[in-house]
Amino acid sequence: MKLSMRTRNILEGYSFVSVWIIGFFLFMAVPLGRSLFYSFSELKPSKEGLQATFIGLTNFREAFTTDIHFLPLLLETMTNMVTQVPLILIFAMVSALLLNRDMVGRTFFRGVFFLPVIIASGAALRKLLEQGAANLPIFYDFDLYRILNNFIPGDVLDVLLEYADSLTLVMWDSGVQILIFLAGLQTISRSLYEAATIDGATKWELFWKITFPMLIPMILVNTLYSIVNSFTKPDNVLMNHLLHVVFVSNDYGYGSAIGWLYFIIIFLVLGIVLLIFRKSFSEK
Repeated sequence: MKLSMRTRNILEGYSFVSVWIIGFFLFMAVPLGRSLFYSFSELKPSKEGLQATFIGLTNFREAFTTDIHFLPLLLETMTNMVTQVPLILIFAMVSALLLNRDMVGRTFFRGVFFLPVIIASGAALRKLLEQGAANLPIFYDFDLYRILNNFIPGDVLDVLLEYADSLTLVMWDSGVQILIFLAGLQTISRSLYEAATIDGATKWELFWKITFPMLIPMILVNTLYSIVNSFTKPDNVLMNHLLHVVFVSNDYGYGSAIGWLYFIIIFLVLGIVLLIFRKSFSEK
């Protein structure tokens, strides 16, 4: 029986994700189901283990009415995501454009930009952040803060320096995105650029008429990846609050509730991004 091209593409796609699907049902489905049940329960330790008592939406109401940390930390998390993700995408795209050019040491520089993904991640990143490795002390060590303060109001200067510090994290968080943009750039045929150049297109026009439209699928992937990474990385304040509730306060029911609330918020944000990109694709 001969399969159509669409059927073969569907089968190939599912074959690639089949390992993840099997792993999900083997290792993640049951814990996720239990955490959802715990979010509607009050858990108390006993000789037989944790005893769950169904309490309905009490844990979810507590997040918005009793917990004085949840909403401010959620707002801070959303603000960091909105400000950092565009910076990461711009930095990654510019870096990929530079690293895709023919130059001496191109492979070395590609490795340098990807190195923080290996080193500055997980527990290592948490320890680096605790030691202040992401901060730029030059403004304070050389009295530049006082000099700049003569020209810039203190409130404005503090905000600018805070964003300057975030540039370090932006560079650390851009390794995967740079790699994805590089892969996208290398799939663009050179003949397109040659034909456009012959027709008199400038480099600026080449970027906006050829490079940028061809990279939109990669921009979507990098946007989704950057958002998820922003919501789950070690310096995320809401994630740290969740870990404190579960592992320090041992409030497993409430911890499960805010975990699921956080998941729903992330899901909605990703859905909005997908709708925006889908609308841009449909208009074209």
